[in-house]
Amino acid sequence: MASASAALTAAVSLPSSKSSPLPTRTSITSLERIGFSKTCLYYRNVSIRGRVVSIRAQVTTEAPAKVEKISKKNEEDVVVNKFKPKNPYTGRCLLNTKITGDDAPGETWHMVFSTEGEVPYREGQSIGVIPDGVDKNGKPHKLRLYSIASSALGDFGDSKTVSLCVKRLVYTNEQGEIVKGVCSNFLCDLKPGAEVKITGPVGKEMLMPKDPNATIIMLATGTGIAPFRSFLWKMFFEKHEDYKFNGLAWLFLGVPTSSSLLYKEEFEKMKEKAPNNFRLDFAVSREQTNEKGEKMYIQTRMAQYAEELWELLKKDNTYIYMCGLKGMEKGIDDIMVSLAAKDGIDWAEYKKQLKKGEQWNVEVY
Repeated sequence: MASASAALTAAVSLPSSKSSPLPTRTSITSLERIGFSKTCLYYRNVSIRGRVVSIRAQVTTEAPAKVEKISKKNEEDVVVNKFKPKNPYTGRCLLNTKITGDDAPGETWHMVFSTEGEVPYREGQSIGVIPDGVDKNGKPHKLRLYSIASSALGDFGDSKTVSLCVKRLVYTNEQGEIVKGVCSNFLCDLKPGAEVKITGPVGKEMLMPKDPNATIIMLATGTGIAPFRSFLWKMFFEKHEDYKFNGLAWLFLGVPTSSSLLYKEEFEKMKEKAPNNFRLDFAVSREQTNEKGEKMYIQTRMAQYAEELWELLKKDNTYIYMCGLKGMEKGIDDIMVSLAAKDGIDWAEYKKQLKKGEQWNVEVY
């Protein structure tokens, strides 16, 4: 008749004689709806000891009360868009170093900017960078977003810096001309002391889970490693009074060559420090193959652990994070479809539930 959130008020009218109290036995003899609006009036004729008593019931249908969703991620006090394109924060480049080998296909740089604590961010967020100069129409360049590669404390541990991991974009267009990406080349060419216009921070999709006992599976290609470096620094290189990671962190990093492996030494040190809490798997597509002779892409490496990954994915405290090239999600879907089917589960539907529960987090480009 009405939703569970309906407010029900009833007015009962009885004859004014000094009758004895109502007996427990009553029967509803008729029910007639006499109104049609947000408020509906009903008259019930109730037979009590042979006498008919009129009961008027008013049912008011209200909008369901909004239940505030409690996030499984560390969303408390997360700052978003403190600095906007019209009023960016001006930081300074403190460090800029190439972190790929000379024979790697393309250059990737790690850079640290000063923020003096004015750009408070969390692990998994991004910042915008507005490169110097103007576009072909004489207007200032638009910002580009980059995933933050440092923990909230920053590489120097004082919460006054932010780090990025940026690949220099250079390609040849259809006319045979060499084209340089505006923002990536601006950033990779920065010298210490140079000013940088920063916006943000932005994003909540990739925030870390609150649960320190969670299983966190991280899938990265190339510079998609940035948010996971921020996670892993917090987990294994820092001490926090309110957070000590006791779960399992499992990182899959896909790159074309071993000289393209980013932050390899850092991750290997973490593995030494916490061998029971950190698993590390590289997929080097131009140098490694599987037992079938296929190139070792990230999904190829994951397929070697497919059964184990599926068992983890069935647990409430397992979180998947994916960052990097757009094609990687399809490759992972292909692995999971048949595994889920063995258990009589439709993978597409199951993935929707994982997303709803914040257990499937994707940031691809």
